[in-house]
Amino acid sequence: MRTTIVRRIGDSPSQRGSMSGQCCPDIFELSDGSFAVVGREATAELDSELPPDASRADYERIVVITRETLIAAKKDIPDA
Repeated sequence: MRTTIVRRIGDSPSQRGSMSGQCCPDIFELSDGSFAVVGREATAELDSELPPDASRADYERIVVITRETLIAAKKDIPDA
């Protein structure tokens, strides 16, 4: 089965004040229950900063979203 976007989590970039579309981090809930994040790719910058008990597979990337994006999403993140 193909995974699809079910809904946005939090406010849209325009609701958070992005008028240019140049800075549009976003969070989406997917049909399989996981989440997709649109953000700035920062793997090279932050990979060596991961704590010893954290790792990432070759196909995974470290993505940065703004604090504002996550705080705006808090109301829509399920407790369980």
